[in-house]
Amino acid sequence: MRHKMGYKKLNRTSEHRKALIKNMLNSLIKYEQITTTLPKAKVLKPQADKIITLGKKNTLSNTKTLISKLQDIKSTNKVKKTLSKRYENRKGGYTRIIKAGFRYGDNAPMAVIEFVDRDVEAKRVDKKKKNPTKDTPKVEDKKQATA
Repeated sequence: MRHKMGYKKLNRTSEHRKALIKNMLNSLIKYEQITTTLPKAKVLKPQADKIITLGKKNTLSNTKTLISKLQDIKSTNKVKKTLSKRYENRKGGYTRIIKAGFRYGDNAPMAVIEFVDRDVEAKRVDKKKKNPTKDTPKVEDKKQATA
């Protein structure tokens, strides 16, 4: 029986576990959907729900708590400005876990954790757009070289 066992240790030291959860929370807030192992997703889900609940109440104390938990101003601003507005009528259950098969190398169970009613464009935050204007300067350089 697991009575009074508060959390999963994930086979890590306490500092490593705290850093792992903080980094995964920041990634989840930034991209609104991440793929990870199933035990990590199960640990992350209540943490993410608590972060959204903190962001819904606009007080200085909650802002300081968010900044201390996330260690990132951009993530804190996104929680306070966009995510809290999106879920202001929802009372909990802001994230969902979808099982995603098993990893190839070690057969670990994988899962996708995402926000309910997520913004699909958030996954493309860091991807650079292709610039078709790069091809035209090359043609001009060739003309100058032959002249």
